Amino acid sequence: MSDLWRLLLLLLATATIGLLTGHTLAFVSIGLLIYIFWLRKRIEELRDCLRDRNPANEDAFTGVLYDILAEFDRVRRHHHDRDKKLLAQLKRFQIAAMAIPDAVVLLGKHGSIDWANHRAGEYLGIQWPRDDGQRISNLLRAPELSRLIQNPPSAQSDDRLEMALSHNRDRYLEFRVVPYGNDQRLLVARDVTEIRQTSNMRRDFIANASHELRTPLTVIAGYLESIENDEDTTPVSAWKQIIGKMRTHTLRMQRLIDDLLKLSSLESVRSGEHREEVAVSELLSSIFNEAKVLSGDEEHIFYLETDTRLWLKGDQQGLYSAFSNLVFNAVQYTPARGVIRIRWHENDRGACMEVIDSGEGIATEHIPRLTERFYRVDKGRSRDQGGTGLGLAIVKHALANHGATLEIDSQPGKGSRFSCQFTKARLVRKQAPDEASISA
Repeated sequence: MSDLWRLLLLLLATATIGLLTGHTLAFVSIGLLIYIFWLRKRIEELRDCLRDRNPANEDAFTGVLYDILAEFDRVRRHHHDRDKKLLAQLKRFQIAAMAIPDAVVLLGKHGSIDWANHRAGEYLGIQWPRDDGQRISNLLRAPELSRLIQNPPSAQSDDRLEMALSHNRDRYLEFRVVPYGNDQRLLVARDVTEIRQTSNMRRDFIANASHELRTPLTVIAGYLESIENDEDTTPVSAWKQIIGKMRTHTLRMQRLIDDLLKLSSLESVRSGEHREEVAVSELLSSIFNEAKVLSGDEEHIFYLETDTRLWLKGDQQGLYSAFSNLVFNAVQYTPARGVIRIRWHENDRGACMEVIDSGEGIATEHIPRLTERFYRVDKGRSRDQGGTGLGLAIVKHALANHGATLEIDSQPGKGSRFSCQFTKARLVRKQAPDEASISA
């Protein structure tokens, strides 16, 4: 109100002088100009006060200018308090990041290093603050890691990269990159050397033990077959039944050993190691014919639908292991005269191989554990049918070596759908007839 009263008094004074002199409009205009120049000077003083942040000059202002200055101080104090809180939170984060046993690196735009904890120096050779602002690609020359940083998965993804860096080949690190903020990345590296060594020891033990068991089992199976089939040495009926059971379990052990060796072989293959172009349609046609022979008296109804133009870059033997296990499982667990459908087609995510059956289905609680080694939904029934409990574990590892995933959709009494989803980067398109190949 003081500003308004000041203006009214000035206008009243100039108007009075104007009435006395006969030039009212001129004097009122002069009064307004005087007020404008005075107000401009006060605004400049307010600007200087705000710039210098000198509280001593604040008492010189009144009216609206004082209100502006007070509001500015309030906002400034609010931002100051917020900055203090953010700084305290940042310090707590840095203390926590320093305490964890993993290397943590904050990356800005273009992969520049914004911050790193002390483990980053031990694991990655990145020293803070020495390497502040450096591009991580200049310090860690690993193409796989650079690709992961440039094209990180979503924050919900669990994609990881395991490798040893060139400056320390004896240390294996597991890298994860999480995007956040505005084109920023959080790089976390964990030392998995001991875990990897334990895994290698376990895999080598299984492989060596399986190799050692294979030879005596082959000899035993051979002798049992000779005794059972040799007419001159055919035993009495009681012993014949016993020998038949011995042969059955020997063959089951041989299948188990073969699956263990196959799983060990798949685990030792690095993802992307094999990049031959595989004609998936031809591969599925071969498996399709084998499945019909396996079905035998069960007389399952088979359908095969494939896009002959779609090929994959990968390992043909590994793909055969994955696809054949899914198809043969469908034959094994689908009742007689049931329907088994095999599809190979392109979708918006890449390419998909599906095995759909009209079997008994699987309860929802079992699905997350189906790819575990030796996990069975119905243990007694699986053993009776000769299953080893390793089929889906083999599928999972074979697909992982191709950057693919296994998706399972099943309900009791409504059958199952097993889908192998491959990325677009794995696809190769070939010249082929326009129509997809369909067999029944």
